[in-house]
This record gives sequence, structure tokens and C-alpha cells, in this order.
Amino acid sequence: MNQIITLLDELGNKIEFELIATFGLDDSEYAALIPINDDDPMTYLLRIEYDNNGELVLVTIDDEEEFKDVIETYEEIRREKLQ
Repeated sequence: MNQIITLLDELGNKIEFELIATFGLDDSEYAALIPINDDDPMTYLLRIEYDNNGELVLVTIDDEEEFKDVIETYEEIRREKLQ
């Protein structure tokens, strides 16, 4: 069974996502998520971090260069899975 993660949007609304992949790049880990109740789901790529209690936290990637590298890595992983 796939892992379901609930996140809050900017307005505090709960949105359920399916975790479709996790992967590492350089010294960081990333997660690829898609919203469950969306007719045309967009993939969200977020950095995996841990808070002071060791709890997993998903963080938006603000650095353009890092985000570009994450997209390229994720697309390469997807291509490899399709082969």
C-alpha cells in the first residue's frame, strides 16, 4: 500500500498526498508527492529534513539551482522506471 501524507496549504486546508518516491541528491533527501483528489495531479518535490525531535519535515525548495537539480534527478529516476 502506498504511503499517504497530509499537508496543510497556505490557507490551513488539509490536503492528502500520495508519496510516490524518495531519493537522495548530494547530501539531501527529497520526496515526490502527488495530491490524491486531483483530476490532473501535479508532482510536488520537497526536501526531507528533520526537526529537533527527529520528526520528519517536508520543506519547500526555495533555491532555484537546487530545485532545477532535483527536477532533473527525479525525471531521470522516472525514465529509468519506465524502461
